[in-house]
Amino acid sequence: MKVTVERTQFLKSLGHVHRVVERRNTIPILANVLIRADRSRLSLKATDLDLEVNESIAAEVAPGGSTTVPAHMLYDIVRKMPEGAQIVLEASGDRGVLSVRAGRSRFTLQTLPESDFPDLNAGDMTHSFRLPAADLKRMIDKTQFAISTEETRYYLNGIYLHAVTSGKTDLLRAVATDGHRLAQYEIPCPSGAKGIPGVIVPRKTVGEVQRLIEDSESEIAIELSQSKIRFTIGDVVLTSKLIDGTFPDYARVIPLGNDKELKVDKKDFEAAVDRVSTVSSERGRAVKLALSAGKLTLSVTNPDSGSATEELEVEYDSDPLDIGFNSRYLLDIAAQVEGETAVLKLADPGSPTLIQDRDAKGALYVLMPMRV
Repeated sequence: MKVTVERTQFLKSLGHVHRVVERRNTIPILANVLIRADRSRLSLKATDLDLEVNESIAAEVAPGGSTTVPAHMLYDIVRKMPEGAQIVLEASGDRGVLSVRAGRSRFTLQTLPESDFPDLNAGDMTHSFRLPAADLKRMIDKTQFAISTEETRYYLNGIYLHAVTSGKTDLLRAVATDGHRLAQYEIPCPSGAKGIPGVIVPRKTVGEVQRLIEDSESEIAIELSQSKIRFTIGDVVLTSKLIDGTFPDYARVIPLGNDKELKVDKKDFEAAVDRVSTVSSERGRAVKLALSAGKLTLSVTNPDSGSATEELEVEYDSDPLDIGFNSRYLLDIAAQVEGETAVLKLADPGSPTLIQDRDAKGALYVLMPMRV
């Protein structure tokens, strides 16, 4: 095998695939990237057995062939090559090494045979649809922060993607929750997505897809079955196993009867929460919201370091209410509000609060209160 490829394109492609490879691997072949050269294309593939990324780029190939080399090492070598370099990859089947050359630099890397490389067999995909890249990125951006990191509740370790019908409108909805907060974002259902099975897309897959969306003007093809999902983003194909579990009935925790409405300037609220939480303890993080007519008082008390209070003028004309929240969760949700005004719908100090962006449709957030 002999391949000549331009450094910038090769580096970009390696950047897409090498991230999938875990730094610590007990199975040597999983530390490698599969390189296959054929008919003026160079294809790269990496996997962690749950997630597989495949990309092909233009290259001069004479003759073709395939091998596998350590992914992170190859990426670092190419990254350190000079701009605009032409990189030559050469391997002869019997020696078990790949030589990487550019200018006066030459590296020889140990290889493992292609036959050892696992294939994440996707099987038949039962549903397929296309989605503007900007819509998919937005769905991820608006919900990703609420994905649980608790491994014991593995079915919460991803985004629940499913089709719903609200009134007469068909919607594609993404939901994530960690039990303390919930994020939901929906868009009109794209053609072909109606009737898809509800699937839980793992956290790592979500992060990779988000990073692969570089051109928000493009369209992304999504195919899925009961156990796998595949995203085609330009020349990159990402295939992933889905989380095998049942996502909880999240609709039960979205409050419908919260009658106390607070409207607050998003930037002022975010800055005030950030300021008063400076004195909170790492463990406590509780911030108290005391509401009365036209006024919101934020306060934090930490027995070890002191206390802080700040007052804001707000739109609120219901009964006075004191309620506490985890300040970090509150800031995470506030960061998602794009308009000028955040709307909080409250019931009592022990019930979940609904938070929405007054100017943006499609997104809603639920936050459980804390004792303060």
